[in-house]
Amino acid sequence: MNFLSNSQVSLTFLAACSLKATLLIVIAWLVSTVLRRRPAALRHLVWAVAILSALVLPLLASLLPAWHSAALGNASRLWAPTLALSGNTASPSLPTTIVDAVAASPTFSRLADVFLPIWFAGFLFVLFRLILGLFLLARISSRAVPLTKQAWRDHVSERSRSLGIDLPVRILLSSNARSMPLTWGVFEPPILLPAGAAQWSEDRLRIVFAHELAHIARRDWLWQVLAELSCAVYWFNPLSWLAAARLRRESECACDDSVLNSGVDPSQYANHLLDLAKRLNRSAGAWSAALAFARRSNLERRFSAMLNCSIDRSDLSRRTRIVMVLFALSLLVPLAAVRLPAQSVAGKFSGVVSDPGGAAVRNATVILTNHKTNLIQMTTSDGTGHFSFVGLPSGEFEMRVAKQGFAEYLAPQIALNPEQESTRNVALQVGSVNEEVNVVVAGGPKQGSVQGGVQGGVQGGVQGGVASNGPAGPKRIRIGGEVQAPKVIEKIPPVYPAKAKAAGIQGTVILHAIIGMEGNPLQLRVMNNQIDPELARAAVEAVSQWRYRSTLLNGEPIEVDTTIVVNFTLIE
Repeated sequence: MNFLSNSQVSLTFLAACSLKATLLIVIAWLVSTVLRRRPAALRHLVWAVAILSALVLPLLASLLPAWHSAALGNASRLWAPTLALSGNTASPSLPTTIVDAVAASPTFSRLADVFLPIWFAGFLFVLFRLILGLFLLARISSRAVPLTKQAWRDHVSERSRSLGIDLPVRILLSSNARSMPLTWGVFEPPILLPAGAAQWSEDRLRIVFAHELAHIARRDWLWQVLAELSCAVYWFNPLSWLAAARLRRESECACDDSVLNSGVDPSQYANHLLDLAKRLNRSAGAWSAALAFARRSNLERRFSAMLNCSIDRSDLSRRTRIVMVLFALSLLVPLAAVRLPAQSVAGKFSGVVSDPGGAAVRNATVILTNHKTNLIQMTTSDGTGHFSFVGLPSGEFEMRVAKQGFAEYLAPQIALNPEQESTRNVALQVGSVNEEVNVVVAGGPKQGSVQGGVQGGVQGGVQGGVASNGPAGPKRIRIGGEVQAPKVIEKIPPVYPAKAKAAGIQGTVILHAIIGMEGNPLQLRVMNNQIDPELARAAVEAVSQWRYRSTLLNGEPIEVDTTIVVNFTLIE
């Protein structure tokens, strides 16, 4: 989907994704609350899966085939205004008619035009904060010096093997003596220590290395970066920031559990953690995605957890991870595929109605009909001939355009979908004029002649193509869109031919003519050649003397088609 090609569709898509992401985060919050006595690693996995699901939700929603939920559709109708109907419930239902859907309102359009640039600016701002934090981390690491003490390098290598880390881990000493121990990166993650870390006690270094290596083994930095990206996409949703904060908190608690599982005494660990939090500060800024050892905002909860002996600190099994991922997929895929009622709308469908001269036609009725769902939506062209629909359900529609004095325009099949804006311009043609004259006289018709005359007249007219006659090139003008229909002001009645009457011949003569700009019938032509020649002659002689009021298009006379039907009938 071209996200900014249609602001209203884009805003609807963004709102739907935000609503679904909110549902995912709420579910994660409920599950993590239920699991508050379970390992922190399990709660971290719950938040990580929820954040990743929210991040990939827009991509899946645009790739997966749409699933329109009947339950959501029925629920949405409860809020829609309805008409109170009475009468027999067995009566046939009428097609639903929707006029000016809410999504097509000017207010919604203006809201979309205003909100999307604001959202994009917020997205760029949060993304810039993340990139700036990474840049500062890279600069601090580039100025740091490697730790040269072989004993500690051997200790880090041994601890890495016990945690299953197969990546090269660098140990760096920052130039800042008050920088917080932290780690970041994926392929060659460094452990960044303050300048005075070489003088730390053996127990403190062992605890710090154990904590930071636990972060590396769990890929916590990568998960935190994904959380920051999710905050960039959903920056306007407070729950996205809550999820990122919970993910960071649970990652610290999970690493604390890993340190305690290695045999470190909880009280000793808490003392070292508190002392470092007092002495050191964060050097990369609050916006970076680094994982600091002693973040002050989480210390109270971490102390409470590490000193609570009843908390489960076990690591996650492969089976638990697989079950969690399968559960997330079973929830994410249908949630991404479902289309909320506001999403089941096509892109903007618009066009311009013009007359044969190319001028705009105002107040033309434009009707779109979906015969599969019996849905009808109507609008009218404005003073410039422009019409538009927004909020149409996706599908195939029949389009009709009607205006008094013009032939009805019909487009039998127009496919609309929510990912594109469609345009259809309509050029109306001046409608043809139909006249019918009955010539009835007394006489004794022969049965065979009557049947032959009637069949010849009607069938010949149909086969001759009366229904397919189009307009005969009206005069081109550049104004208006109003038609004054022609009117017969002088009509000479046909005379029943004596020979046809004596022979008992009757039938229908179908004539085609052009009404000239002065109101005279021009180019008279008999459409059904199988009719009796005497009847045809009588009809032509009479009609050629008729006079019409001129047909006016925008005040100017034009030529129009006319079909004249003359019925010759004998009665007893």
